[in-house]
Amino acid sequence: MSLPDPAQHGLWVNVVVFVLAAAVVWAAGTRLARDLDGIAELTGMGRAFMGMLFLGGVTSLPEVAAVGTAAWTGNAALATNNLLGSVAINVMLLAVADAVLGRDALTSVVASPATLLQGTLNIILLTVLSAAVVVGDVEVLGMGGWTILLFVLCVAAFWLSSRYSQRAPWRLAASEKGRSPQSDAGAPKRPLSRLVMRAAGAAVVILVAGYALSRSGDALAQQTGLGAGLTGLVLVGFATSLPELSSITAAVRLRRYEMALGDVFGTNLLTIALLLLVDALYAGGPVLNEAGRFEAVAALLGAVLTGIFLVGLLERQNKTFLRMGYDAVAGLVVFAAGLALLATLQPS
Repeated sequence: MSLPDPAQHGLWVNVVVFVLAAAVVWAAGTRLARDLDGIAELTGMGRAFMGMLFLGGVTSLPEVAAVGTAAWTGNAALATNNLLGSVAINVMLLAVADAVLGRDALTSVVASPATLLQGTLNIILLTVLSAAVVVGDVEVLGMGGWTILLFVLCVAAFWLSSRYSQRAPWRLAASEKGRSPQSDAGAPKRPLSRLVMRAAGAAVVILVAGYALSRSGDALAQQTGLGAGLTGLVLVGFATSLPELSSITAAVRLRRYEMALGDVFGTNLLTIALLLLVDALYAGGPVLNEAGRFEAVAALLGAVLTGIFLVGLLERQNKTFLRMGYDAVAGLVVFAAGLALLATLQPS
């Protein structure tokens, strides 16, 4: 049985679905961030890793459903383009989070070295991905050899991040610790089982509502005539990134800054890993052979933007402009320039 196609519905039906799904996703993403913060506090799991694995994983669920459907129906180009095109948009959510923080630059209050490792791993894998697109893929066991390798590297990245958080091989100087987020030692504790159940419920809501959001956004891009251009990419990218935006904003308001950055870095690693799912569901050969210069540059743009925020994490300069740190402002400029470059490379 085939799933209903939102493009067959009227324009205003899809507008209503998009708005309602966005509201549900925002509420669920906010609740998820709070529950995962409570789980991290009760279990002792690092918030940077919690954001990377669980928050990033859950907010990627709608994308899993959307790209899986596209690949299964034979539209590998759409699935690949949506995945690689959303990487840079995900990084720029940090600029939104920085504006929410307002008083301080976001990267000046992140105190976990694990976040630096996560960002570095993102840059490495995005660079490898871009190289894979340029070189071309070969079929191995019915899938692309590059996508298999990238999946293995993503698993290794999560494993390395987990061990790094436990070992804590180096820490910030004492003068820097005073700028770390404040703890909530006096806050009431909820039972771990209840937090897990609530987080699981929020995950299901994000999966269903986020999938509806992504599909209706894609339909709106087609029905309004924007789907063939870069504007369509931004619209669909916003739709698939809204779960991350809501959870990141909630994490920042809770002053769980490492969790916010971990959400972005984890989402982008999972985005790369999802290429293997697309490859497995697509019957027309390695999916990276459907990608071109547009997708390669989109991945590199995500790597460059990640590098800009890593510079901010290393500098830890609390200088702001328009309620954002200088690194977030620089990221917005580079992002705009990247979109202009992508506009010249977009598929015809």
